[in-house]
Amino acid sequence: MRLELPHQLGSPTRRQWLRSGLQSGSALALGGLLPGFAGIARADDTWPNKAVRFVVPFAPGGSSEIVARSTAVELSRTLGQNVFVDNKPGAAGNIAMSEVARSTDQHTLILGHIGTLAVNPYIFAKLPYDANKDFKPVSLLAKVPSLYVVHPDVPAKNLREFIAYAKSKPGKLSYGSAGNGSAGHLAFEYLKMTSEVFMLHVPYRGTGPMVTDLLSGRLDASAIGAAAVIPFIKAGKVRCIATGSARRLAQLPDVPTVAEQGFPGFEMTQWYGMLAPASITPAQLAKLSAETMNAVKAPESMRRLTGDAAEAVGGTPEQFAQFIASEQGRWQKVIARAGIKPD
Repeated sequence: MRLELPHQLGSPTRRQWLRSGLQSGSALALGGLLPGFAGIARADDTWPNKAVRFVVPFAPGGSSEIVARSTAVELSRTLGQNVFVDNKPGAAGNIAMSEVARSTDQHTLILGHIGTLAVNPYIFAKLPYDANKDFKPVSLLAKVPSLYVVHPDVPAKNLREFIAYAKSKPGKLSYGSAGNGSAGHLAFEYLKMTSEVFMLHVPYRGTGPMVTDLLSGRLDASAIGAAAVIPFIKAGKVRCIATGSARRLAQLPDVPTVAEQGFPGFEMTQWYGMLAPASITPAQLAKLSAETMNAVKAPESMRRLTGDAAEAVGGTPEQFAQFIASEQGRWQKVIARAGIKPD
């Protein structure tokens, strides 16, 4: 059977006829033969369509949980779906990071941290995840200054006195952290390098259990995110001898910074951001980033974070990616000099 092209007067030209055929064929292909394309578009439009799991790779009780829960509360409102925090500690955050890195569910997110993103890549010979390839940065959420605290039995009222005391007892004082390569570990090693003191490091599986031992007197000192330790400072259960912030905190106006006590330029701040699995689509990432920035900057979220001496940040995925890269460059040098190992 031979196909006759239209040739009557007033009929479409050959070019118009071919064009209409191609257009209808394309519509059939997209609508019938490749329905997945339409499905993907609809999925991005309706995402999220179920509860969102926000994984925290550390035990409850630290600054990480405070930042994550504050963000989750507001994000539940802006996204229109419940966002719940799931603490999954272990192996310096590697267990949770590995799980989310392999996830194909765009409803699973993770709290990125100075330890998991800027430290672990340089202290572990082999990681079960790639910090720069397995995740998509969403937004930097908050920065939390590290506070240097001691048990009340330690006879030091400030950093100068503490350093003198530690030097008089080399290797006899202990400090705790949430684990090898954690922010608290880095903060104290940074101080040890700067002040040339030697103390025993005792790693724990999270800030919560470490603080328990510090309060009981099993530890002499620690560097802890402000949000997690300020209540204990105000209750007199630990003494803050210095803040790692660039300037004094409004919550502790009488406590000088490390820089003020003889170490100009010293600053130690923990930071937390949101990451999504690399499988997230560009449209989903754009929506999530925009709503996360709204959540972080919401008045109630700002109030909660400021009350815990945390600084709400926000920002685009590109800005967060650049920040991660700069922090990796900074801490790679510190880790090499301090010889920090995972065990």
